[in-house]
Amino acid sequence: MKKSALFLSLIFTLFCTAAFGNKTTVEVAAPEEAEKGTEITITIKVTHSGNSRLHHTDWVWLKINGEEVKRWEYEGGNLPPDAVFTLEYKYKISDEISDAVELVIEAEGNCNLHGTAGSSETAVRVL
Repeated sequence: MKKSALFLSLIFTLFCTAAFGNKTTVEVAAPEEAEKGTEITITIKVTHSGNSRLHHTDWVWLKINGEEVKRWEYEGGNLPPDAVFTLEYKYKISDEISDAVELVIEAEGNCNLHGTAGSSETAVRVL
């Protein structure tokens, strides 16, 4: 009887940890508008309580108009700097981009144990 109660308790703990665990969250920020030919700075705020060799943010990606333009990867010897940290990416808006266009900027991060809280998105209107 004690073994089955211990087993059920262990299973419950594992499922609850996965469901309510510490997922990596991101917030992406960029200027609301920018002119063709200019460079913009995209900032990604990454939040994940604690980063140790066993439990950490293992990747963050950045997409512009659906195309991945940057990926940061973390592992044992290269862990994220803190529980909350910022990543920056410089992007030059092409002169050849068509008129009346928006750049859709999306970022997402992942915890190696609990997964992701989902992506964050913003848009830059190109003038």
